[in-house]
Amino acid sequence: MRLRTAALAATSVTAAGAAAVAAGRYAADAALRPVRRGSPAGRGQLPAGFGGPPLTVHSVGDGRISLTRSLTAQLPGVYGLVGRGCRAVVGPVVDGEPAKAPADTVVRRLEWAGHGELRPGTKVWFTPQVCTDDFGQSEDGADGGHGADSTRGTQSTDGADRRRSFTGRLPARASVEVPGEHGPLPAWFVPGERATWIVTLHGLGATTAQALPLLPFYADLQLPVLGLAYRGDAGAPPPPDGVRHLGGTEWRDAEAAIEYAVRNGAERVVLHGWSSGASMALRAAEELSGRRPGPGARSAAGRIAGLVLDSPVLDWWATVRVLAASRHTPRALLPLAVRAAQGRAHVEQDRLRHVADPDALDVPALLLHGPDDTVASWQRSKELAAAREEFVTLHTVPSAPHAAMWNADPEAYEERLRQFLTPLM
Repeated sequence: MRLRTAALAATSVTAAGAAAVAAGRYAADAALRPVRRGSPAGRGQLPAGFGGPPLTVHSVGDGRISLTRSLTAQLPGVYGLVGRGCRAVVGPVVDGEPAKAPADTVVRRLEWAGHGELRPGTKVWFTPQVCTDDFGQSEDGADGGHGADSTRGTQSTDGADRRRSFTGRLPARASVEVPGEHGPLPAWFVPGERATWIVTLHGLGATTAQALPLLPFYADLQLPVLGLAYRGDAGAPPPPDGVRHLGGTEWRDAEAAIEYAVRNGAERVVLHGWSSGASMALRAAEELSGRRPGPGARSAAGRIAGLVLDSPVLDWWATVRVLAASRHTPRALLPLAVRAAQGRAHVEQDRLRHVADPDALDVPALLLHGPDDTVASWQRSKELAAAREEFVTLHTVPSAPHAAMWNADPEAYEERLRQFLTPLM
């Protein structure tokens, strides 16, 4: 009887262990696989760090919107607002909120409301992507219905220069294809007069639209911009193993973008990445630093003039744990999920806590990050800046969620960017 009981107990333990491992693998896939756009909630896919509970719209009018009071609703700066069939852009919290506003609400400027209709009771989410992929684009390259006439009177009357980023008044973009390791990579291109190109690399859960608010800024500097969609994105080849590597393999697509830029006249390239896109940029710089181009070479070697790193994912372990938790993985399974993800993505042990080798960084880098990022390690960013202080300029942004450093303070962000880029142009 004791042997039978022991056997049953052992079987139960083995089954439980196998179930835990299977659950860990499932959670790992959920954390790493590219997520399909769209959801039953109507919010679409949100960038990492922005998938929390929805806010409720209480009122809309006179260039103002009233939302459920929460820490998210009170974030400083400018954010996209998405809900079922609607999209808008909100500006800062209104100073001295109207006395008649309920205590459980926050009143913000409504900068733009061009998709769908916001009404009391609408459920919405914040997103750092203030533009969609088709913002400012139509078949004839015109405004595309996103200009001032489409706001139905809800547009703010303040900040005309800033507003052009929201209302589709963006430089014309041409669709191009970048030859990649596993097939053509869709991209858009904005021409400029200079020989230094900007290649933008979006982050977790975002699209190439992440870079769109900066196009007027780059146009003012006459810098050509190539917005790259990479493996796993809509229209791009899928990753061969079906999962994201947070820059570990995607950097080869960044290399392909640099080669495309060089073939089309670029002499130098600055990689501007957000989140895992910043990790791609760092890894590309590391992998290409030891290569030497031959005479007349059109390769990417030696072409990177600088890096702009917005909220870089430098601690693979910590970020995958956050991603697994955001997919509702039980806390007890998180260590298993991270281990399974490590095996699934074939991440080397020495890359778990340090995605990039600090000693390999040999080009100027502007690192924009802050202590309120819950997805990418702020501590690792500080360590990178301290380890390579001769190359890295750290700009600390308070009260900014993951990859929302521009959103928190657009003017300060662009001024830092201007100072960094001027000697590289």
